[in-house]
Amino acid sequence: MNGIISVSVALLAGLLMTRVFKIFKLPAVTSYLIAGVLIGPHCLGALKLQGIGFHTAADVESLSMLSDVALGFIAFSIGNEFRTSELKKTGKQALIIGIFQALTATLLVDLALYVVHLMMPDKLSVPQLITLGAIATATAPAATLMVVRQYKAKGPLTRLLLPIVALDDAVGLIVFAVSFGIAKTLMVGSADMASIFLNPLIEIACSLGLGAVMGCILTWLEKFFNSNTNRLNLTIAVVLLTVALSTISFSAGPVHIAFSSLLTCMMLGTVFCNICPLSENLMEAADKWTSPLFAVFFVVSGAALELGVFTDSAIVVIGIVYIIFRSLGKYFGSFASAKVTKCSKEICRYLGITLLPQAGVALGMCATAMQLGAEGHLIRNITLFAVLIYELFGPLMTKMALTAAGEITPMSEEVKNRRVTLLEKVKKEDK
Repeated sequence: MNGIISVSVALLAGLLMTRVFKIFKLPAVTSYLIAGVLIGPHCLGALKLQGIGFHTAADVESLSMLSDVALGFIAFSIGNEFRTSELKKTGKQALIIGIFQALTATLLVDLALYVVHLMMPDKLSVPQLITLGAIATATAPAATLMVVRQYKAKGPLTRLLLPIVALDDAVGLIVFAVSFGIAKTLMVGSADMASIFLNPLIEIACSLGLGAVMGCILTWLEKFFNSNTNRLNLTIAVVLLTVALSTISFSAGPVHIAFSSLLTCMMLGTVFCNICPLSENLMEAADKWTSPLFAVFFVVSGAALELGVFTDSAIVVIGIVYIIFRSLGKYFGSFASAKVTKCSKEICRYLGITLLPQAGVALGMCATAMQLGAEGHLIRNITLFAVLIYELFGPLMTKMALTAAGEITPMSEEVKNRRVTLLEKVKKEDK
């Protein structure tokens, strides 16, 4: 499809699907993803009708730039959760829980998949299970943020959740780099200490450094504009530039220099919200501007999900084990660490459920895992299977957990009556 038509079809399909699933009270994120699956190359796209759906995976890939930009703005928004005033209250708890729940998920997935390896050694190797265990750390910040925004969730759980989701990226990068380095060592028989330990630390340091510099530049440039519209335009331009810069990578001898777009844009948002006095209003305005961008992002993400993974029984079995034990690791890792850090009963009970969604970061990791050759294809397919399940059901479970914790409140009767009265007034005026 033509690029403009692709974007318009994706946005329209996502919006219409939210109306179809409104009766089921599903989060908008889930509706967008289902819309993407329906217009993707495995459903309507397979009919090859002109202007309807994504016909091939290449059509979906053609919008990858939009996905990168959307993830950049998502990370920029999450950076707003790292205001020093809030970190003084929740910083220690977020750090401990963020690290512990990620490592617990890795450990449980590694142990469970090792048992599967003993039962099916021809289907799952040790390097593969180690890599999958590392991918289990990743949580999708996009789905979580969208649910929080849609339902205007507020409270102690929400304030703790978003920093933890952001920390997941840093923890996941380190765990994956170390685990993947070990996996490659087991396959080739020689250890590369630079790739195992040094490269992930350099990537994190470079990402945080670039984000901090861009945050300072953005704050300095804002002083030259008095109009809120121009300030918003400047903010959008700097976030776009930061996303572009974070794609740069090069090697210096054995050391590989690269950046994480999520970490870089998160640091940009963190520095900006802490040193710019106008940051709160500008970030709120940016959030409104990015709403259609996020909708397209989730529709495209749904279209990218490969339904063909269900045809391989081994992938389904391994995928189910992965999903079950990652979920257990996230839940009980969060529960135990929340108890230790003296969080409230609601946080202990529901935080782990909100950390289940998995998407972009995990897919980035499995793309790196393709370096393992034929063994990398199994890792990719299992990750795709898990992402499909987590993305369709994760946002709904996040909504249910936040509602049960009392941080999503249903619309009051007063507001409902006011809306009905307004609609009736509009109808009378039309007549």
